[in-house]
Amino acid sequence: MRIWGKFFGFAIGFMFGRIIGGLIGLWLGHLYDKKSAELSGIIGKGANRQTLFFNTTFAVMGHVAKASGQVTENDIRIATLLMDQMQLKGEARKEAQVAFKEGKESDFDIKACLKTFRLISMGRKELLQMFLEIQIQTALSDARLDPKERSVLLTVAQELGFSASQLDELLKRWQAEFNFHQGGNNQQTTIEDAYDLLGMSEASSDQEVKRGYRKLMNEHHPDKLVAKGLPEEMMELAKIKAQDIQAAYDRVKSDRGMR
Repeated sequence: MRIWGKFFGFAIGFMFGRIIGGLIGLWLGHLYDKKSAELSGIIGKGANRQTLFFNTTFAVMGHVAKASGQVTENDIRIATLLMDQMQLKGEARKEAQVAFKEGKESDFDIKACLKTFRLISMGRKELLQMFLEIQIQTALSDARLDPKERSVLLTVAQELGFSASQLDELLKRWQAEFNFHQGGNNQQTTIEDAYDLLGMSEASSDQEVKRGYRKLMNEHHPDKLVAKGLPEEMMELAKIKAQDIQAAYDRVKSDRGMR
């Protein structure tokens, strides 16, 4: 039985509000102890951050893919491509396929799934953002965003603590990243895509561009993401995204004559 939350809650509440404050603190401490016990129980069952990230990613991918009405061959191709990029084989690949299938079921509780994921992830923004970006990639795999897919993405974003405007910004950045890949190299991509990928514009100062680039690289650093809970199998995805950010920055630097 956990009591430290109750003890400190009562003590702090009593200091500021005497008996009434102590009772309020006791109740808040009780809630804290209860949540800590739930979290310990989940982790004790082996559902660590990396395992949960892995399973939740593919389950929500299945749910996003089904949002437009039916899972298309392209949706399955994207999921398969992601598994290939992660070099998933044997049991790990089967787990991903099972999770994807579960997400497609009509009774899949996406909000409960995301609440557990956010709890285990301890609110780590970079980790949650990487998760959201993978779901965006799934939804835009056919180069269009169905209104129902956007509705699901908004649910994912809000459950993870992101606003509608932040989702729109990530959608814009991912589209620019997709165009960057389509271009093949820096000379064939547009400067507009490079700016969009960095979240900048031609009106941004050189200093703003540098700060934006450093911020993105810090958010998508593969080693840091793995340390925070990104499955090692997904490190390759983080590496690709970091390479795209670097390529966009190099394109902008070249265009501006920056050093």
